[in-house]
Amino acid sequence: MHFQTGVRRLAAPLVAGLLALLQPAVAAAHGAVPAEPPSVVNLAFGWTIEPFIALPLLAVAVVWLRLVRRVNAAHPATRVPRIRSLAFLGGLAVIAVALMSGIGRYDTALFSVHMVQHLLLTLVAAPLLVLSAPVTLLLRAASAATRRRWLLPMLHSRLLRVVGHPVVAWLAFAGVMWGSHFSALFNAALEEPLVHDLEHGLFLAAGLLFWWPVVGLDPSPHRMSHPARVLYLFLQMPQNSFLAVAILFAETPLYAHYATLGSPWGITALADQDLAAGIMWLVGDVLFLGAVIGLIAAWMRHEGRTTAASDRRSDLARVGIREREAALRARRDAESAAGSASGDR
Repeated sequence: MHFQTGVRRLAAPLVAGLLALLQPAVAAAHGAVPAEPPSVVNLAFGWTIEPFIALPLLAVAVVWLRLVRRVNAAHPATRVPRIRSLAFLGGLAVIAVALMSGIGRYDTALFSVHMVQHLLLTLVAAPLLVLSAPVTLLLRAASAATRRRWLLPMLHSRLLRVVGHPVVAWLAFAGVMWGSHFSALFNAALEEPLVHDLEHGLFLAAGLLFWWPVVGLDPSPHRMSHPARVLYLFLQMPQNSFLAVAILFAETPLYAHYATLGSPWGITALADQDLAAGIMWLVGDVLFLGAVIGLIAAWMRHEGRTTAASDRRSDLARVGIREREAALRARRDAESAAGSASGDR
């Protein structure tokens, strides 16, 4: 009965949200609500370039490209894989989309859009950035003195060993997700721009910390096996689902900010909240499941390479054994021939 009620509550805001995207409407007059309703066009192309966000992203992209150029020039035989640069720049692009596109414009007007923003930061941008192996690039681009004096001591520090532990990273991510959605932080972020920016930074940092043990390309004080990585990621799915269900079954709006907006574009705060829960549940689980499938595929490729390498070592060992056996036979034959020659004399 409760499940059917949840499905009905989830279906209604999904339909309302789609209708709001596809049809024009008159916006409610409120300070935090844009004049026009959200649509596919203004969500995708309604960009607002904020220097506080755009300039750091641009600077980080330029630094990355310069470091890649330096490493490629110094090590032409082992260049930085192009896929890593694509992942890093793609992660920066996702951050820009989440914070400066139309999504950033409507995040304080609709909880559902805000949820999309958080999923982009934690489940898309963060794994892309970690997949690019930025620590490895820094180690390769830095001088020997810089690596010895700064980078390696940081990588081997006690703080990093604790923070980078998979259990700590897993719990930190879950704690940030639950703590932000069920505390005063979320509503404060909707009212105060500085708190909002800090919240985005917290979500991105938690995502980076969570995905670091999963991807495993950079040096890490705790290296997990492929089965452990799959389990680590798989266990995060029910946590995401339980959080979405908790939001979905809330009987009243969780955040006063959205409740005070009334019903912009025909969707109430409670229906918008249910839509946000549906997005977290469905989209979040799909992204987690896709990552699990990707990890299993990487695990199978690793096993294939390991098996092939083991087979090559076995083949070389067999060849060596045959060569030693042939040499032994040749020596015995030579000794036997020499003995026969001595006897004849």
